[in-house]
Amino acid sequence: MTQNPPAFSLELFPPQTPEGAEKLRVARARMALLKPKFFSVTFGAGGSTRDRTLDTVLEIQAEGQQAAPHLSCIGSTRESIRGILEQYRSHGIRHLVVLRGDLPSGMAQPGAFRYANELVEFVRAQTGDWFHIEVAAYPEYHPQARSPRDDLLAFKRKVDAGADSAITQYFYNVDAYERFVDECLSLGIAIPIVPGIMPISSFSNLARFSDNCGAEIPRWIRKKLESYADDTASIRAFGLDVVTQLCEKLLAGNAPGLHFYTLNQVSLTSTLWQRLGLS
Repeated sequence: MTQNPPAFSLELFPPQTPEGAEKLRVARARMALLKPKFFSVTFGAGGSTRDRTLDTVLEIQAEGQQAAPHLSCIGSTRESIRGILEQYRSHGIRHLVVLRGDLPSGMAQPGAFRYANELVEFVRAQTGDWFHIEVAAYPEYHPQARSPRDDLLAFKRKVDAGADSAITQYFYNVDAYERFVDECLSLGIAIPIVPGIMPISSFSNLARFSDNCGAEIPRWIRKKLESYADDTASIRAFGLDVVTQLCEKLLAGNAPGLHFYTLNQVSLTSTLWQRLGLS
């Protein structure tokens, strides 16, 4: 997909309290030692974390790291997005993760932009090539897609609108990712598609996340995790082995990088980083 060395990045979410902000600063200082290419910072449903997203991004930049705020369609107007883009540009931010986002409970309409490709097109129209734009990809297909073909074409529309690269939903099946990349190449999509990696610390949390986003937990992994019940140490040890092997296979297959969903926790990601020799 690319001749560049693999790039490794970390995702954070904006803290909700001063205590959470301080905890994240401590965790982020440890994460910075891993020397990621960038940190991405999530954007709450309907723009609910807009200010906290920016505050977190600016702190990351002040610490000498690269940051990429998420930007969501849901609940946005053209005026609000234009204002956010101007604000980001004024602070020298040059990297965005552009997503459709999830419709919050009680919100009937998504806003001015129904799909991520419409938002990507708007960002390009407003700012030219100022931003490097990441978009989402779904190797196991978006849970709301009518068919695999429809999902692939939706991804192509984001690329055609101006996306530079993509980060996938997390997965534990390498074959799904490799098949997705091959299908993209068959459609002429040649942008880097970086695998999203979810460390495993809790089976109940992983099951809930996966049910919500449509990511498959292979049966053998699910059964093994279930067998550990409340044995957190065994869950973490098994999860580290599973995810390490997943990452090794992806990198051996020339994946253009790895993007870790840290959930603001440094321990598992740091251990994976060391096991993989990414430092």
